[in-house]
Amino acid sequence: MDKLEIYRQAIEKVLSDYARYKPSHGEIEMLRICDRESDRYLLMGVGWDNTGRVHDVVLHLRIRGDKIWIEWDGTGEGVTQELLDLGVMQDDIVLGFYRPENRALTGFAIA
Repeated sequence: MDKLEIYRQAIEKVLSDYARYKPSHGEIEMLRICDRESDRYLLMGVGWDNTGRVHDVVLHLRIRGDKIWIEWDGTGEGVTQELLDLGVMQDDIVLGFYRPENRALTGFAIA
């Protein structure tokens, strides 16, 4: 199996795992959105709670070139370790939510 397919499967597994968690408040559905054609992946929470409408991006990942870009990580613990545990190389993960000039401090890919 090539690296791109391994990375796609790793992302989809992480999204599926997080989609199983249901918020303890409100009626919120977790939506797993996987676009393999453009390699864009989202996990969203959609529904209602006591404050009103919920429409939140929990995770936003994409594959650019040969790297996984974590564009947004709204999980409590972060998904980077899970990706590493699934075989993604640290040099192939870009923490896109950090400013470009600060990425070198993370130990992950800078772009």
